[in-house]
Amino acid sequence: MSRRQSALSKKLGTIMNRVHWLPAIFAYVAAILIAFSTTSNAFAQNQTFERAPINYHEAKVFDPVSKLAAKVEAGEIKLQYEEDFGYLRSVLKALNVPVSSQTLVFSKTSLQLHRISPRNPRSLYFNDDVYIGFCQNGDVLELAATGPKQGATFYTLSQQKQEQPSFIRDRGNCLTCHANGRTQNVPGYLMRSVFPNRGGQPRYGRGTLLTDSTSDFEERWGGWYVTGTHGDMRHMGNSTCDDDITPFDREKGANCNALNQFIRTEKFLSPHSDIVALMVLQHQSQMHNAIASANYETRQAVYQAEQMNELLERAPGHLSETAERRINSAAERVLKHLLMCDEFTLTDPVAGSSQFAKEFEAVGQKDSRGRSLRDFDLQTRVFRYPCSYLIHSDAFDGLPDLVRTKILEKLVNVLTRKDAGEEYQHLSPSMRQNILEILRDTKPEFRKIEKSITTN
Repeated sequence: MSRRQSALSKKLGTIMNRVHWLPAIFAYVAAILIAFSTTSNAFAQNQTFERAPINYHEAKVFDPVSKLAAKVEAGEIKLQYEEDFGYLRSVLKALNVPVSSQTLVFSKTSLQLHRISPRNPRSLYFNDDVYIGFCQNGDVLELAATGPKQGATFYTLSQQKQEQPSFIRDRGNCLTCHANGRTQNVPGYLMRSVFPNRGGQPRYGRGTLLTDSTSDFEERWGGWYVTGTHGDMRHMGNSTCDDDITPFDREKGANCNALNQFIRTEKFLSPHSDIVALMVLQHQSQMHNAIASANYETRQAVYQAEQMNELLERAPGHLSETAERRINSAAERVLKHLLMCDEFTLTDPVAGSSQFAKEFEAVGQKDSRGRSLRDFDLQTRVFRYPCSYLIHSDAFDGLPDLVRTKILEKLVNVLTRKDAGEEYQHLSPSMRQNILEILRDTKPEFRKIEKSITTN
């Protein structure tokens, strides 16, 4: 038993001696079980990706934060400090992360939980590659970035004014929560929906929920603020609960366009926690994880195949059937995320409260007819053309050739209706044609692979 487990066991024993504390006991036990389960999962995964060929903690990274860190260290960029926000605004600008992407989470579920409460939520900002967390009066900025090879890498930046600010790469602490089944078993991202009490502490007795694009609307955003409208649909945002029995009130937090009743919005860079930004974030986080998972799985399969080739005196480059199956399965998982299979169907239109949707669409790669994979629908689904815009990301382009080519071949077959699998029945013929045309104009490698398949 570890020191941590021993300490927790002693504390639990003290509580058990006081039978009138039963509600606290149940909540405490639940928290312990969740922590132990998460830690065990992360530890098991670390045994894989900390070794060759991944070497997660040792390999050099080429993500946007690492590149910014190098420029700051070389004196090429100077970060500006502000009294209220520290380096936040300057870092957002340097990394091209829009303020309109701001979402606010008030549950105590992250690194600086002692700084977070319903009156003082944590701000999150993101673009296609970077996630930034900011707490009022926080000790550090929390950053995570996706690179073309290693997937998610985590950093902190001290919020104390310094002559030369320094980004510190995490060496394992973040992986306690960010490397388990909820992140597809790779260092990655997740959005959690919890049942928070009035102080922001999750009521673990009621459980926690992983939020992604397949989640029922009513299970989303517990412990988050949400601004925007969504008709008769109801979510868990903007609300708290007092116990583990009373039904959670989803009505009081519905269709909220302003947060003044909850917080002093002037303390934040934006007064919004835009519902559309939240919906994009829940898709993007798991899409990033799927890409990283395929990256790791392919590199590990090839590495292990090469070891077997040497052992069995086979020709270099030979891939066993097992390795082929692993790579094919990884490609299938990416494809399902890419084409947004099992996405929750909206029953009412959704509208954001800020400029996020407009700014997000504006930077899309457009085809000859002005269409983009970043165009929103927000009537029955999030995007008008259900194929992830992250197909244009450095992370996707950085996938090993073996799996990236296989994904694109499968994508061609689905869009040209050669693959009529049930999981892709949500794609109407017109949707497939639109996505096909957009990718032909905006993704040269896709066009090349389509031509190759047609020729053969």
